[in-house]
Amino acid sequence: MTDANTSSLPRLYVDSALTAGTSVAATEGQSHYLLHVMRRGAGDEVAVFNGRDGEWSAVMDVVKKRHVSFTVHAQRRPQSAEPEIALLFAPLKAGPLEFLVEKATELGVSALIPVITRRTVVNRINHRRLEAVAMEAAEQCERLTVPSIAAPRPLDEVLAEWAADQQRRLLFLDEGVARDGGATPIAAVLSGKDRFAAILVGPEGGFAPDEQDFVRRQTYITSVVLGPRILRAETAALAALSCWQALQGNARGPG
Repeated sequence: MTDANTSSLPRLYVDSALTAGTSVAATEGQSHYLLHVMRRGAGDEVAVFNGRDGEWSAVMDVVKKRHVSFTVHAQRRPQSAEPEIALLFAPLKAGPLEFLVEKATELGVSALIPVITRRTVVNRINHRRLEAVAMEAAEQCERLTVPSIAAPRPLDEVLAEWAADQQRRLLFLDEGVARDGGATPIAAVLSGKDRFAAILVGPEGGFAPDEQDFVRRQTYITSVVLGPRILRAETAALAALSCWQALQGNARGPG
């Protein structure tokens, strides 16, 4: 949920369809936030969005101890198309993973796809918790959508699906090439004609050599580097998303 210090109008993600006159019930967590964090009550205005119908103003009209509902009034912003970029990443420990999901959401990622590699240290994720982190980040940064979060699957399975659509090009953050030198900087690739639909970043210990070789052989994958330093997995992912946003995303206009 939006921080009280950053906006005077609370902003909430809801599942319900949004049209004028619709009554929408807040979740228990949202109700607690509105009543006890934001100190709002009946008659106060909130902003709501669902990823489909744009952003709408709504007024709180039913307030109980643990339950709030509101009536939708007028559209504040229409739904607009967003550039699509998926992040394929090896799951991290809880703290770094939540940080990655939060910041990737702020940077405009459309899908978060955990992949299991040989050196992945975490094979499970708290899906519900990560969805909540992504939702709150979208509320905070005024996005109109919330990224999807897939269940973890083996890297080769995920890449096999990408191989079926050669138009969905993928950037591979190749730390092995970075060490060897002579790699293509990410900015040079993103400034070209190709449009990329995903970024692949490895686990905390890096990809195994045979995994690196397999990824490099795929014709729809382009190996790039972020610079001469070897970055932490979450740092590399966010740095790459920042580059993509600046060069191919919607950083130059509203989204």
